[in-house]
Amino acid sequence: MKSYSYSEARGNFATVLDEAERDGAVEIRRRDGTVFRILPLRTSAASPLDVKGVKVKVSAGDLVAIVREGRQRG
Repeated sequence: MKSYSYSEARGNFATVLDEAERDGAVEIRRRDGTVFRILPLRTSAASPLDVKGVKVKVSAGDLVAIVREGRQRG
């Protein structure tokens, strides 16, 4: 893992981000010794609406009745 001083990271920020993406992480050190780590977020190609189904014991007729009742209220 590559390590940069704060000044180096500030001056080459695009490069620091590219290295973090390629190598998985980059550290940035302050003069006082504090160390920060930059990690890329891994984004998934899946849709946020792609959720697992839940198995319930409800018949199609019961489900239709529930939806109709909800529509009548609204």
